[in-house]
Amino acid sequence: MSLNDELTADLKSAMKAHDKESLGVIRLLKAALTNEKVKVGHDLTPDEETTVVMKEYKQRKESIEEFKKGNRDDLVAEQESQLKVLDKYVPEQMSQEEINQVVKDTIAAVGASGKADFGKVMGAVMPKVKGKADGSLVNQAVKELLQ
Repeated sequence: MSLNDELTADLKSAMKAHDKESLGVIRLLKAALTNEKVKVGHDLTPDEETTVVMKEYKQRKESIEEFKKGNRDDLVAEQESQLKVLDKYVPEQMSQEEINQVVKDTIAAVGASGKADFGKVMGAVMPKVKGKADGSLVNQAVKELLQ
């Protein structure tokens, strides 16, 4: 079942259950996917769909951080509940150990020796973990392992 079919089925379920929150999040996600489809001019590949879902997920995470700084607990709660709905569509994330292993393998493959090779390593690692790991965790792992 494609992501769009899954979203449509979940949209119908949310409508029947009168679940306004899930309904809103699913509609936003469907709109983001449709916008991306129009932008690229073809049906989205699973990788492109994952990219759109991760972008929406990351936006919610960043909003939570900002709302916490501003002591807006009401908005933090709203964003966290939206994240719970989005969790269903986000691919399973890699553990820190798995990220470290990919980074170690990549460092060996590109022959990186120090901090000067940070960009080269990040450029090689990110396509391998796209959609499966948070970029900030990968960034942190590369910095630690290049020291």
